[in-house]
Amino acid sequence: MENSNFEKKDQEIIFSKSIKAGKRIYYLDVKQSRNGELFLAITESKKRVVGTEETNMQVVYEKHKIFLYKEDFDKFKNGLNEVISFINEKNSEMPAEEVEVIEPESQKEDKKPESDYGINFTL
Repeated sequence: MENSNFEKKDQEIIFSKSIKAGKRIYYLDVKQSRNGELFLAITESKKRVVGTEETNMQVVYEKHKIFLYKEDFDKFKNGLNEVISFINEKNSEMPAEEVEVIEPESQKEDKKPESDYGINFTL
């Protein structure tokens, strides 16, 4: 009994944002831990076709998850910004779409401080 309550609590999504990118979908889900703390669950879901026409071809979704807790938000955000800047610098020699870290709309309107942990990037 106790285990099924934990699973329900673990699966409760408080806020969600999905990002479609080709055969992949990224889900940014805000969940609540058992102790009431909010955390971010990042899921990459990739569509794959397995088998052949002769052997029961099936569509399968591979999922990979990362759990990010509030005490790590600043480090993660700073690391992500650093990596994106590095990629932009290296790709500046080649014509390609630039990846930028942008300020979320909610921060633009409210002028919230950076410590609000708004991570947003575009391709």
